[in-house]
Amino acid sequence: MLDKRTPIGRTGLAVPPICFGTSGLGNMPDTYGYEVGEERARATIRAILALPDGFLDTSRNYGFGRSEARIGAVVREMGGWPEGRILSTKLDRDMETDRFDGDRARRSLEESLTALGVDRIDILHLHDPEHAADLDEVTRKGGALDALFRMRDEGLARAVGLAAGRVDVMMPILRERDFDALITHNRYTLVNRNAEPMIELARERGIAVLNAAPYAGGAFAKGSDSHRRYVYQEATDAMLEPVRRVEALCRRHDVPPGAAALQFSMRDPRIAATICGVSRPERVDETLRWAAWPIPDTFWEDVGSLPVATDDPEATRVYKPG
Repeated sequence: MLDKRTPIGRTGLAVPPICFGTSGLGNMPDTYGYEVGEERARATIRAILALPDGFLDTSRNYGFGRSEARIGAVVREMGGWPEGRILSTKLDRDMETDRFDGDRARRSLEESLTALGVDRIDILHLHDPEHAADLDEVTRKGGALDALFRMRDEGLARAVGLAAGRVDVMMPILRERDFDALITHNRYTLVNRNAEPMIELARERGIAVLNAAPYAGGAFAKGSDSHRRYVYQEATDAMLEPVRRVEALCRRHDVPPGAAALQFSMRDPRIAATICGVSRPERVDETLRWAAWPIPDTFWEDVGSLPVATDDPEATRVYKPG
């Protein structure tokens, strides 16, 4: 499973099954409920890039630029982006005005290239159009989407994608544009299948799916008793009940919940890579162990008998970018 590579459209780029998400490395306590200092973040980035097929995903707005800045600091330590590794980042709106027109998209890329210390991006996504001041700025002629595809044509990105939350916003855009990839997060997990129709649409259109946040914002990675959060929100017992049903099955089959959550995504042939957030270096090795953990077929049969939600798990989330 860990040796496979999946092509990203017709770009010539192929990705390993695990990508490491770095939003937490930008220090986002409003989202994750904890702080991540500079040195810990850099050590985690070094651990990712030490892998011969290290694949990381970031964004211009993670930690208001701190994630990219910290990655860039490590890249400069290494004398440049290491060969064979894959870099994914995102075009973002202006975080003060929510402006997201073509000029803002271009400026976002320029900021990313400067922060990261690179000349081009492997996979460049348009990020969170649902939070733009005016979605028309994104979709109209000359808007942010047109700018994104020009960046690919100019050789500034090898592949282009769409990364957002709300499926109802993403689906019409995916139907209209020739994307190479997409990122969905929190919406295709052991307990929620909100993104299922979008994943099917991507399969039909030959768009590579990168499935992010398989741990539902950390619940499966850290355990519902010690980490009472679900999809970046403080969670009630009712919100955590589906997670706890899976945890009970994991205890019965002697499977770490993190391994189950990760492999649920990895075993789906429609998913090119699973993006797992990490916020300390030891989590990189732990992710690889979970990816290789032997899980019996009987576990998957038991999981398949559990009810799953199809509503948007973030519908009641109070969005905070920090």
